[in-house]
Amino acid sequence: MAVPRSCVLWRSCGRGWWRATGHCRLPPPCRRSWPWATLGARSLSQEQRAAETHFGFETVSEEEKGSKGDRGRGGGWRDRSGSCDISFRFLSYVQAQHQRRQRRQLRTQQNLSWEEIAKKYQNEEDPLGGSLATVCDINREMLKVGKRKALDQGHTAGLAWVLGDAEELPFNDDSFDVYTIAFGIRNVTHIDRALQEAHRVLKPGGRFLCLEFSQVNNPLISRLYDLYSFQVIPVIGEVVAGDWKSYQYLVESIRKFPNQEEFKDMIEDAGFQKVTYENLTTGIVAIHSGFKL
Repeated sequence: MAVPRSCVLWRSCGRGWWRATGHCRLPPPCRRSWPWATLGARSLSQEQRAAETHFGFETVSEEEKGSKGDRGRGGGWRDRSGSCDISFRFLSYVQAQHQRRQRRQLRTQQNLSWEEIAKKYQNEEDPLGGSLATVCDINREMLKVGKRKALDQGHTAGLAWVLGDAEELPFNDDSFDVYTIAFGIRNVTHIDRALQEAHRVLKPGGRFLCLEFSQVNNPLISRLYDLYSFQVIPVIGEVVAGDWKSYQYLVESIRKFPNQEEFKDMIEDAGFQKVTYENLTTGIVAIHSGFKL
């Protein structure tokens, strides 16, 4: 079972782009009143339950959750994951914007000869204009996959690769302008910690963006979506990748994730302001946004 726990950071002339993923989280257990004679047993029980989390619909320890997430990263699941795809699109966008600016500047210099114009293009050492994406993943193998994909798609500049955890980012405070996480934060053991880390590494004025599966807001579509999710998706996973459990976990982890309003509250609790979200496809997917102000 492969659970991505990765991050991607971007710097564009000092700017940053983040994609972070990690473990799942379960809300802390309810407090119950016990006789004083059983105080020790109560404390042990609470500590044990507090260290539990969910892996799909299965309740496991946080340690076991981590080991489950690290297993099964080979084969079809890993190769079919979207590692670094958003990063590559961002780099392509930045490069296109930089080239447009360069062409506009040259058009304003009508007195240049064609030799001078050609020389300006040839002397352009950085086609990204100083932009940088730092890809960070807790799993070394996933970084290798990302590097291979980068080379296959011709991305040889503007990328850095760092081994690290979304819950404890190996970066200084106020380092990046944008932090993104795509289809991964539901896999974080402590979502609140990952959000706090996102807030910490962003510069004042920086933006948090999260693309994640969410809750369908149409009752009829919701019933059809549940039928498709639980009856069809695991079968597809078995047929295509020979991996029923991974795709079953995918469905279950989506259902365990907080709904749009609950996740919005969590983002605000982490310190972000002007928090909004946009539903896509009736809420099957949502884009959450917040600013560090």
